[in-house]
Amino acid sequence: MSTRGEVLELAILGQLQEAPMHGYELRKHLNVTLGTIRTLSYGSLYPCLKALVAGGWIEQADTAAPPHALAGRRARIVYRLTTAGKERLADSLAQVDPGAWEDESFAVRFSLFQETDPQTRLQLLEGRRARMLQRRAAMRERVRADRERRDRYTLELQRHGLDLIEKEIGWLEELIVAERTDNPLQDNPEENP
Repeated sequence: MSTRGEVLELAILGQLQEAPMHGYELRKHLNVTLGTIRTLSYGSLYPCLKALVAGGWIEQADTAAPPHALAGRRARIVYRLTTAGKERLADSLAQVDPGAWEDESFAVRFSLFQETDPQTRLQLLEGRRARMLQRRAAMRERVRADRERRDRYTLELQRHGLDLIEKEIGWLEELIVAERTDNPLQDNPEENP
């Protein structure tokens, strides 16, 4: 789950699992989910919706007719998840690969943790923590190497970035502990037949 299209597909399927939605409403919900990562344009949303319809994972249905002939509004198309779409969503949520630890993919996956099995959640959290530990090491090295060549504002910006990484690592570690505590049998699969 590493390409932007795959991440958007997962986000759409996850949102439509909650309830059928028309494009405007779906975009609004996705912008809340993807919020700080990127703003979703209609130019990205509608081609993805079209591909999901063509794949049989979602279907469209017109809402009620416009209020009257002079209203000038056409009926909105509502998208809903199909049985095949539910299966695709479940399959996507069960997959764990390094792409799932990247910023955009992780945010979407995290927003769907309620639908994700405990072992997969733990793998995703641990993978994300490993990715953030790598980023921290690289950022620390960059700060050390650039210290003499950078102005104080650039150094402050780097320090801020390092603080954000540190905060996320702490947050992930808390989530990992909570995940293990809430699901004690997953730590030792031999105990659970």
